Parts: sequence; structure tokens; C-alpha cells
Amino acid sequence: MRPQHTGSISRRMFNLISLLIGVLAIPWVLLAVLPLIGALNWLVIPWALLGLFFGVLSRGNAGRNLNLIVLIVAVIRLWLGGGLF
Repeated sequence: MRPQHTGSISRRMFNLISLLIGVLAIPWVLLAVLPLIGALNWLVIPWALLGLFFGVLSRGNAGRNLNLIVLIVAVIRLWLGGGLF
């Protein structure tokens, strides 16, 4: 028997890591939607970008799409709040 190709396993793991980062970022971005807590989005954006990076490297689209949605919500909230609120 031949062992599985490690490239496909790592690409699946990238999708799993991306999904995990996205799921952990969702509560923070939802909390940052509240008034006067919008500056929290400055902490959420780097995490969403990291998850997006892993999602781009993965074979699946779920992690990439989840982090893209989190990133869009955080950026729009920052834009509406003037970058701080």
C-alpha cells in the first residue's frame, strides 16, 4: 500500500485551521458591532486575514468564505464608525 500524499492532508488541515480561526473570530466581530466597542475590530481584522490566508492555501472554500465574511463585516463596521467607534 502506498501512503497518502501529504500535500492533500496539509491542504485539508489548512481548511480546518481556517474554519477554526473564522469560528473563533465570529463572536468577537459580533461583539464589536455594539456601540463603543467598534475598536475591537482592529483586533479581529488580523485574525480574519490570517484565517483567509489559510483558506486560500486550502483545497476547500468554506474556511476562506467564512473569514472573508468576518473580514467584510469588521471593515464595514470600522468604516461606519469612523475607524474607532
